[in-house]
Amino acid sequence: MQYSILASNESIGKTTKALEAKGYIVFVVENAKEALEKIKALIPQGASVINGASITLETIGYMDWLKSGKTGWIDLHAKVNSESDPAKRSKLRKEASISDFYLGSVHALTEDGQMIIASNTGSQLPSIAFTSTNLIFVVGTQKIVPTLADAMKRLEEYVYPLEDKHLMDKYNSHTNISKILIFKKEQEYLGRKINFILVKEKLGY
Repeated sequence: MQYSILASNESIGKTTKALEAKGYIVFVVENAKEALEKIKALIPQGASVINGASITLETIGYMDWLKSGKTGWIDLHAKVNSESDPAKRSKLRKEASISDFYLGSVHALTEDGQMIIASNTGSQLPSIAFTSTNLIFVVGTQKIVPTLADAMKRLEEYVYPLEDKHLMDKYNSHTNISKILIFKKEQEYLGRKINFILVKEKLGY
């Protein structure tokens, strides 16, 4: 399977239908610029935001927009980074998981609406699994695969080697698939909103 090839319109349609059947909100856009504009439209003024480390978010210009000071959002990640006291910083990091919005991507998305997200530390997983009220996943459609088994293969055989090389080149540090979240569905009574922005452009790995 070629994990870097964009999904067909048929596959995108099938995935969209499956996600919507689970109660998720799905937007299909053509490119990175449209993805960023959709994010701006989804997050209201005064909302608190946190994001996972994401080449996808960097590529679409989200990180630059977040740092611009023009968003009107409360940037919890910046609050954490601005604290020099280790104990206070640790406390802020935990509090940041209870954000109004969490933004990130996924490592693979299946045509029947399941996603997997791997992490070395697990720091972003509480926000995704439970604590953040709204989730926004920006997903280049090359990440769509037929089944959960294909999703795991994509993570282990394709994404992990690329991410490990990226971190070695940037920080001289290896990464690990330490923790994996398999997100099958969300319980409606929790009242969270899960948004997918599927982009017909290769973003991230």
